[in-house]
Amino acid sequence: MSNEELFPAIGSLAQKTDDLAGAHTGDARPAADEDEERAVQEIESLCMSCEKQGVTRLLLTSIPYFHEVIVMSFRCEHCGFSNNEIQSAGVIRPEGTMYTARILARADLDRQIVKSETCTVVVPELELTIPPSRGQLTTVEGLVRNVVTDLSAEQPLRRIQDEATYAKIQTIVDKLKEILADDDEEEEEVHVAGPVKSKSAVDKDAPMPAFTLKLDDPTGNSFIEFVGSTADPKWNLRTYRRTKEKNVALGLVAVDEPTATEGGAEEAENIGGGLEGENEEIYVFPGTCSSCGHPLNTYMKKVVIPYFKDILIMSTNCDRCGYRDNEVKSGAAISEQGRRITLKVEDREDLSRDILKSETCGLSIPDIDLELHAGTLGGRFTTLEGILDQVYEELSEKVFAHGDSTVAVDGKSRNTFESFLKSLKEVKNAERPFTLILDDPLANSYLQNLYAPDPDPNMEIVAYDRTWDQNEDLGLNDMKVEGYEEDAIKDAKADVAAS
Repeated sequence: MSNEELFPAIGSLAQKTDDLAGAHTGDARPAADEDEERAVQEIESLCMSCEKQGVTRLLLTSIPYFHEVIVMSFRCEHCGFSNNEIQSAGVIRPEGTMYTARILARADLDRQIVKSETCTVVVPELELTIPPSRGQLTTVEGLVRNVVTDLSAEQPLRRIQDEATYAKIQTIVDKLKEILADDDEEEEEVHVAGPVKSKSAVDKDAPMPAFTLKLDDPTGNSFIEFVGSTADPKWNLRTYRRTKEKNVALGLVAVDEPTATEGGAEEAENIGGGLEGENEEIYVFPGTCSSCGHPLNTYMKKVVIPYFKDILIMSTNCDRCGYRDNEVKSGAAISEQGRRITLKVEDREDLSRDILKSETCGLSIPDIDLELHAGTLGGRFTTLEGILDQVYEELSEKVFAHGDSTVAVDGKSRNTFESFLKSLKEVKNAERPFTLILDDPLANSYLQNLYAPDPDPNMEIVAYDRTWDQNEDLGLNDMKVEGYEEDAIKDAKADVAAS
């Protein structure tokens, strides 16, 4: 049996259900052969609440632009216990996924969500993190309602036992209710007076605070719906390599013997396996987290980039609060000239080029009027696709942090920024050719040459003399590396004479 027959699309399942219902309107029971055509399969299962027999319903279906899933629903007619869950029918993907959606209007609350049992949901504006739990097939609105229900369950008891915790949780609940725009009084009147009305229909025009929804799934089996196409400016997907800890948690690799060094060392320790000067050498510097003050280690590694120069990569990661920081420094002398690198990007293969952007380097893409000044994003050693993803995330967080879609941001309307972000997304997905320019007055930036050691036909590298203003900004005009001893003696004599 083909995969399409086992996992038909949701639309075809709904159509089949409607056809069967219409064909047997008024009949006592459909025929046995038509029973086999039903999309939902029913299996008797033990109820874990009353230990009697309940019914589990299984629906095998596929999500458009995602993959196959199994939707399960259990209900016990004896005690009323029910449970719904979703499981992936595919394999664990090679990389984890991070979906980001900006929820700006009530229409965005209808976006479909597939949340696996390994997915972590984060709402940064509310400092809300939903840890991995059972899988769900729902919408953004349904997810928010579930959070409100779960957080409100024990609130009366918390109000008596721990008023401080009650106040913090209630603040989050109130903000979530502003998103839902539910009116408790109207809700009670609707239930008493007659048929239940849709809350979204009653309050669809109510103002809604904007927020960001992030789905972080190391298995890659979660999903949030985009509108129209993947060029949706409110939607973004980023993939990442799983850490060893996440692979251990998923059961993909075995737990090795601990190799970490004891904390509290006063001196930097070499934990690499090579000799001094080799690429495998890693140094550890004990310190404290600038966010929570917890002790942590900063790792530093010297990397030799072929056909370029040595660089130093430093990484800091706090296990307690999650603070992370990465920085790249040049390990060579200051160049006498600056360097300008121009690359014509034509396909996705160019996006895999390694790129070293130092903190003194400016980045620009004239095709979409993008220009990043020196110091933006700091020093980064990644791929071209990675740095464009980072630029997109930084800009989208800045733009969508505001509420009304007509509010001006940095002198431009929201619609203008959304159009720009759409162009940026096309660029970072290589859906259109573009030109990338790296301008570094210290020549500490690098872009991989795929044809090295031969010249790259799509890349142009120009060396230029720095201006006096550039040297002044970099502090080079006052730098003196020869004959500084005489100046020190003169300054000391001047201080003595003055005293």
